[in-house]
Amino acid sequence: MQARKKYVLLGLCACCWLVLFYWGGGVQLRLLRLLTRQRGEEVRPWPNWTDRAFLPRYAHLDELQTDPGTAESPRQRRQAWSAVYKDSRCRMETCFDFSRCRRRGREGFRVYIYPSEKNDHVSESYRKILTSIGESRYYTSDPREACLFVLGIDTLDRDQLSGQFVPNLDERIRGYPLWNDGRNHLIFNLYSGTWPNYTEDLGFNIGQAMLAKASLNTEHFRPGFDISIPLFSKDHPQKGGERGWLVRSTIPPRRKYLLMFKGKRYLTGIGSDTRNALHHIHNGKDIVSLTTCRHGKDWEKHKDSRCDHDNLEYER
Repeated sequence: MQARKKYVLLGLCACCWLVLFYWGGGVQLRLLRLLTRQRGEEVRPWPNWTDRAFLPRYAHLDELQTDPGTAESPRQRRQAWSAVYKDSRCRMETCFDFSRCRRRGREGFRVYIYPSEKNDHVSESYRKILTSIGESRYYTSDPREACLFVLGIDTLDRDQLSGQFVPNLDERIRGYPLWNDGRNHLIFNLYSGTWPNYTEDLGFNIGQAMLAKASLNTEHFRPGFDISIPLFSKDHPQKGGERGWLVRSTIPPRRKYLLMFKGKRYLTGIGSDTRNALHHIHNGKDIVSLTTCRHGKDWEKHKDSRCDHDNLEYER
C-alpha cells in the first residue's frame, strides 16, 4: 500500500513538471509580475533564446568549456588560430571600408598594386597575378582612387625552408602608409608553413586583410571574406586557351582528360593519408594522378613498395 502511494505521488509530480514545462512560461511570468509589483521593480520578460542579439552575450561561455577526451580544447584551437589570423572574425561588413569604393569623381571598382622594391625577387606565378590585375580595366596607378590594394611583395610561398620565402614581412608592410591594419587589402598565398606539418602560419600578421589562399582549412576560412583558390604551377598560362573550348550544353566537356594531378606524395606528416588513399584512381587514360616520393632529405628512409614505380611514372 505504501509503495502504491509512492508511485501515485511520483506520477503527480511528473505531471506537474510537464505542465510547468509546456505552459510554465505564462505562470512564471505572472508570478514574477506579482512579486515585482510588491517590490516596485520593473517587469522584464523572459529572454528569447533564439534572439541573435541575446546569444552573443553568452558566446564566451564555450571558451571555458574543454573536452577532456581530446588533445586540445576548442579554446586552445582558437588561440592557435588567432596567432595566425589576428582578426579571425572579420567579415566584409566589419573589416572592409566600403566608403573607399564610393567616392565621387570616379566610377567602378579600382585595384592598386604596391610597387616592388629593387631587390625583391618576384616568382613567375606571382608576376602573372600582378600582370593580370595590371592589364585589367580595374587597375589604377593612383592609390587615392583605389578600393582594393594588393601587395607588391611576393607572398605566394610562405614555407620558411623555401628559397622564395620573403623575411621580415611584418616590418615591411607596416611601413606602407595605406596598410591600415590590412583593411581593403587582398593577400595571395599558395603555400604556408613548413614540412612535415604545413600549418597555415604565413609568418606575418595579415590583420584585417582578405586572404586568397590555396588549401584553406575549413576551420580557418572566413565565409564571405576569404577566397579559396586552386593550387597552380608556375607553368600555368596567364591567360586562357583558345576560344570555343567551352561549348554550351556539353556535359561532360569535350576534353581528353577528366582529372589530372601531379605532385609530391608525402610519406609522413599531413597530407600523406589523402594522397595515398587516392592512388587507385589513376588509370593513365582519362584520369592521370602522378606522385613522387622524392621529397625531403630522408625520403628513402620512409619509402614504400610503390615509390620506385611512382617516381618513374612521375618523371616520364
